[in-house]
Amino acid sequence: MAEAHQAVGFRPSLTSDAGEVELSAPMLQEIYLSGLRSWKRHLSRFWNDFLTGVFPASPLSWLFLFSAIQLAWFLQLDPSLGLMEKIKELLPDWGGQHHRLRGVLAAALFASCLWGALIFTLHVALRLLLSYHGWLLQPHGAMSSRTKTWLALVRIFSGRRPMLFSYQRSLPRQPVPSVQDTVRKYLESVRPVLSDEDFDWTAALAREFLRLQASLLQWYLQLKSWWASNYVSDWWEEFVYLRSRNSLMVNSNYYMMDFLYVTPTPVQAARAGNAVHALLLYRHRLNRQEILPTLLMGMRPLCSAQYEKIFNTTRIPGVHKDHIRHLRDSRHVAVFHRGRFFRLGTHTQSGLLSPRALEQQFQRILDDPSPACPHEEHLAALTAAPRDMWAQVRRSLKTQAQEALEAVEGAAFFVSLDSEPAGLTREDPAASLDAYAHALLAGSGHDRWFDKSFSLIVFSNGKLGLSVEHSWADCPISGHMWEFTLATECFQLGYAADGHCKGHPDLSLPQPQRLHWDLPDKIHLSISLALRGAKTLSGNIDCHVFPFSHFGKSFIKRWHLSSDSFIQMALQLAYFRDRGQFCLTYESTMTRLFLEGRTETVRSCTREACNFVRAMEDKEKTDPQCLALFRLAVDKHQALLKAAMSGQGVDRHLFALYIVSQFLHLQSPFLDQVHSEQWQLATSQIPVQQIHLFDVHSYPDYVSSGGGFGPADDHGYGVSYIFMGDDVITFHISSKKSSTRTDSHRLGQHIEDALLDVAALFQEGQRLKRRGLGEDDSGHSRDSLPCHTRGSRAPTTATNF
Repeated sequence: MAEAHQAVGFRPSLTSDAGEVELSAPMLQEIYLSGLRSWKRHLSRFWNDFLTGVFPASPLSWLFLFSAIQLAWFLQLDPSLGLMEKIKELLPDWGGQHHRLRGVLAAALFASCLWGALIFTLHVALRLLLSYHGWLLQPHGAMSSRTKTWLALVRIFSGRRPMLFSYQRSLPRQPVPSVQDTVRKYLESVRPVLSDEDFDWTAALAREFLRLQASLLQWYLQLKSWWASNYVSDWWEEFVYLRSRNSLMVNSNYYMMDFLYVTPTPVQAARAGNAVHALLLYRHRLNRQEILPTLLMGMRPLCSAQYEKIFNTTRIPGVHKDHIRHLRDSRHVAVFHRGRFFRLGTHTQSGLLSPRALEQQFQRILDDPSPACPHEEHLAALTAAPRDMWAQVRRSLKTQAQEALEAVEGAAFFVSLDSEPAGLTREDPAASLDAYAHALLAGSGHDRWFDKSFSLIVFSNGKLGLSVEHSWADCPISGHMWEFTLATECFQLGYAADGHCKGHPDLSLPQPQRLHWDLPDKIHLSISLALRGAKTLSGNIDCHVFPFSHFGKSFIKRWHLSSDSFIQMALQLAYFRDRGQFCLTYESTMTRLFLEGRTETVRSCTREACNFVRAMEDKEKTDPQCLALFRLAVDKHQALLKAAMSGQGVDRHLFALYIVSQFLHLQSPFLDQVHSEQWQLATSQIPVQQIHLFDVHSYPDYVSSGGGFGPADDHGYGVSYIFMGDDVITFHISSKKSSTRTDSHRLGQHIEDALLDVAALFQEGQRLKRRGLGEDDSGHSRDSLPCHTRGSRAPTTATNF
């Protein structure tokens, strides 16, 4: 979600001096280390890898095979065609009395070899099947006989009852696209936003790049793709996130909201108790791999690698580069309340604390009257400071307050008990939602530990929210956890009639441990500077959240359209009305069809989208003409989306080529030009992945309202959206108040108008169809209406016409 900002701002700490290029030892070493990191991750999970590695077979299948071989041997049949006799000859001779034992060992070794060969064959077959992406490229609602055959074969080879990581060994590696295709797609994507002169200049740079440098850079990427698990993901994590020196707040974090219209209990401690218990239940299922892998179409598995670092994870600041610290287990959470830090144990010798016991412990923290120590209240502002500054201060903090720092960084996650209420209010619904979003994204600048993988925020009226650090995983992973948490704490755990957690408190539990920070004087100034910077950054963010309830997914599906493409085209229309021009648009999509895949960019501002927008703003164009252009724009967007998902996108390939050029000290004006682009409209859809957990028909208000992120550019917008059930779409918009070109509320109004205008096209088309009216030879309907009945005309200063 927030990755667009990081993608623009990354600066690899590699020199770019021009010079003679040859096989680079540092480059080969980097490729070697990428593969080494991949193998270390596999070895660290040996037992789980064994259980999932034999999938779709199981250890019981080995026992069945061994028993079958023994039975055949008893019946004087030799299924090994003499191989077991040769194995027996190779085994040590322990004497005549051990002759039967040698036979059993030979049968076991033969069964193991045959079993391994069968598993390898299944893995290869399944990997080949999963490399087929023809199903993605087929028209919406259609399925060819080839795809039906593919689905049947995947069903046969996929096995039964998969664990979370069962498919990891069978996932194909992300392919390296053709560099010629990537450059061609790039030029096509920038054509709508460049003048003729600028486009000709960019095309000339592209031709020079293809002629001089592309083949060498591509060769290194191919080499890496053969050796490492993924040719781009580890570099994306390192250079886009971990080497970024900017503040994590707003730039690298995103938020997720609670239910929009309901709060299950107004008791803050109770809500915290149930939520923490639900989160730790999710962790327990994660450790046991009881979470089912995500399957597209119910059959095509997605990579699950990002789930490993949800819990017990902290981003540790470094002077030049951060690193992610992940612990195997943690039996406490770190809690922040009124400027004080606490260590709250979550387990006893008998297991996880009950929700009621956790509520009791949180209530003890809320009732603790002790004041914050000097500067302790604002200590967490350091995690919102520039990373170099925080890294230097942390060195001093680690020597002076190691125990307290370890309690926070080693926690399962961070919990902030806010002293103010949040959420939707009847008195001022618009302003209350905007304040809720701002509190989750930035808070007050000193009440979130932004280094933690995520912080659970519990407001005084029982409202919840998440603040998530982006480097360790992408939004669908934390979203999956959040859906489980909301459904479990509300529907399964539930609350008593008085609003407290069900069950009984445990008075024998010790008090939560208050953490004490011995802060040296030289840190005080750093805290003050960090707080000032955090408050400035927080105060500059303009958040706007609004639920669009005129129609939702069901209306869009009625016209056999992709709901995501529908919204993206409406966003293009809204942005043009807001700014009077087109801009590069960043839409994030996933590449988890491949091993260790993360995201790719869909460049939604296409020539087809621009033609549609121009038609909507042209009074001479009729509804049928606008509708036809809209369908062409949607089809183009779908083609780009499917190409990105299948590893044939533009931006990750160009990013990896740029990194290789930096390792080789090879200057490329074309890649420098690509890297300097600004994304003034960054967008993302929040997926609803576990709809079975929510009864949207009986309880339509009990659906997560999604989340948002900061803008990718100082003069741009960040827009996310989620389909809440079938009839509501919630939008989250952010921009910077310091910009005179942007206004989140103004764009929100344009989005609402654009959606209604596009919907009117379909309604008018349906009305004309009912009346049996056709089009004359000129292409104009005999009774068509202007297509911009609601939206205002765009400013006449448009520069990209």
